[in-house]
Amino acid sequence: MMNDDVTIDPWGSSQSTDYSRIIEKFGLSSMEGVTLDSPSRLHRRGVVFAHRDFDLILEAKRLGSPFGVLTGLMPSGKMHLGHSMVIDQVKWFQEQGGDVTIAVADLESTATRGISLEEGRRIASEEYVANYAALGLDPDKTTVYFQSQRNVVQKLGFQLGKRTNLSELEAIYGFDGSTNLAHVQAPLVQAGDILHPQLDEYGGLRPIVVPVGIDQDPHLRLTRGLAAKTNWFNVSDAKMGLQVGVSVQDDNASVMGVEPSGRVNKDVQKQVFSRIVNAISGLGYSDIMSNPKHGTVNIPSATAKDKGAIRIALLALEREMGGMGLLAPSSTYHRFAVGMTGDKMSSSKPKTTLFLGDDVATAEKKIKKSFSGGQATVEEHRRLGGDPDKDVAYQYMMYFFEEDDSFLEEINQGYRAGKILAGEMKQMCIERATEWLTNLSEKRDETSHLVEKFFE
Repeated sequence: MMNDDVTIDPWGSSQSTDYSRIIEKFGLSSMEGVTLDSPSRLHRRGVVFAHRDFDLILEAKRLGSPFGVLTGLMPSGKMHLGHSMVIDQVKWFQEQGGDVTIAVADLESTATRGISLEEGRRIASEEYVANYAALGLDPDKTTVYFQSQRNVVQKLGFQLGKRTNLSELEAIYGFDGSTNLAHVQAPLVQAGDILHPQLDEYGGLRPIVVPVGIDQDPHLRLTRGLAAKTNWFNVSDAKMGLQVGVSVQDDNASVMGVEPSGRVNKDVQKQVFSRIVNAISGLGYSDIMSNPKHGTVNIPSATAKDKGAIRIALLALEREMGGMGLLAPSSTYHRFAVGMTGDKMSSSKPKTTLFLGDDVATAEKKIKKSFSGGQATVEEHRRLGGDPDKDVAYQYMMYFFEEDDSFLEEINQGYRAGKILAGEMKQMCIERATEWLTNLSEKRDETSHLVEKFFE
């Protein structure tokens, strides 16, 4: 969508990279000030720059409570370095104790890209999951599924569809009268993908985090909004502490004590509020003030940090009472890794990226031709220095190939000072890319027997 020239489009070929404005315009929270016990390379270097409700995941990790991570793949091309960045984050979450669910968007690839379901399964297995195993995902803690084979995803997407309309989808995605209906349907199926891991048969109620590039945030905003619209109990800030509001909807009116005539059955209403108080009391609060007449319950001693636990307790109660009890997903956002040509990486444009199956000679050729942040001549470069923020070779070492932060800072400063030439920067990148791709190829051979375990 377009918002004061800040563009976020899940299907677009170009995207805004003014990350500060993106945080402000779309209501994200900055990762600055978020403390991680064992930050990954991407966290340490600010590549993961923003989040929504990440505190729920950190609190679950602190308490040793369950949490999950959800990602997906489009089985329509080859896996490239940009895709590996997501798997690096998924692996990190898995190492922190999260269970992993990976959706294969075979229905979407069939509808929007003409890939048959059979071909989509082959690509998912041979091109993506083979690399997931090589990159270190644990098959015993990872479930890969196909949209076409998990009916609950489609059912959930259909159920959630009545909570939105074309006007909202137009506002979020920029759809218009010419939009293919497959594109309209795909976000609802994705909402089913994102929310279904917290259903009882897929792990139960727990926080789920979705690590994505910022271009995928429209899907998260839609899904979070849909989940919130289903909730029977809403937790918000109050003048003192937190307040729980009861949402009476068409499908829960009778449970809440509202009769067909519109009259409120006071006895049923009293029982509902008693159950709310009991659910919150179970968390240790003793200063709970129930006000059925106004449809609220106040907890003066609760703080913003308590929202997550209270919300989950109330969602569990909602499920007991017959509701969906869906927790809005958490999400983290990473910066775009620039393509070889200085544009966005794309599987359909081989010159823009390194594919995980590229041989060393191909990788070397691409890096040598990659966009440089150096000056036009050696003399000018020595005098003016280069710009590592624009230099693809440096950026690829920062995002993918170089683990040593101090070395990275050393070559950053050396490049800016003109002490390191553009060709020398490219050669350093070639050496590290060669080692990385060689190791990955060897790992693919070593872990090939694990691929089928991801689908079990």
